[in-house]
Amino acid sequence: MKMIRFIGVVGMLLSTSVIAQVLDVPYKDDAPTRTLFLPTKNAKAVVLLFPGGGGVLNLQDDGSTRNFHTFVRSKDLWAQYGIDAVLVDTPHSLGDGRGHARATRDHQQRIVNVVSYYRDKLHLPVWIFGHSMGTVSVTEFVNGGKEKERLISGVIVAGTFKSATIDSDVSLPVLAIHHVGDSCGSTPFAASERIITGRPNKSKAQFVQIDGGISEGDVCGSMAYHGFNQREAEFIQTAAQFILQH
Repeated sequence: MKMIRFIGVVGMLLSTSVIAQVLDVPYKDDAPTRTLFLPTKNAKAVVLLFPGGGGVLNLQDDGSTRNFHTFVRSKDLWAQYGIDAVLVDTPHSLGDGRGHARATRDHQQRIVNVVSYYRDKLHLPVWIFGHSMGTVSVTEFVNGGKEKERLISGVIVAGTFKSATIDSDVSLPVLAIHHVGDSCGSTPFAASERIITGRPNKSKAQFVQIDGGISEGDVCGSMAYHGFNQREAEFIQTAAQFILQH
């Protein structure tokens, strides 16, 4: 049975008050895919957020997490743009750059289930947004055929993992974002740039570079330039504007 928890979220920008919900999307006989849904009034779109690393947020029943991923830190910034946001957790670690499960049938089917769930629930355009290793999740999804492509309205990648690509026959709008100071060896600047330069002519595609902020700890961590530390507002604004324009 799908579990639902409600969390009051206060202090939103523009004094917007929303009720966040922890929603568990069923998956076969395995553990469900837990999500944190942050709605806003009169939403124009919904963005599904796929974090990097092993992908595990370990969302609790009250929506809390000890994970400080970029998407967690910035989750409340979407409301001001009239966009619902969804943090997508995973019950099992998806691995890392040395070996990951983001292209597996199980993981990709979980994405299908989550996308379909929010399409049916909200009747809004659905966008998928991956950061770091999460870019493999979303690019593999859009490369999975026209049936999957038709489920969503666009894709965003940021701090793109080196192996992530988007097939030339994918016709969806694509945005790539990269921090100019990102020095993580697994997410070179060229990986994001290549996503956009590889798009067919007349495609709705854009590459945005972000600078500034501070870098702390592991250069591949979320508190480094790789994670757009202290540039979260510009990071979300860039993505939100692209969504609303397409």
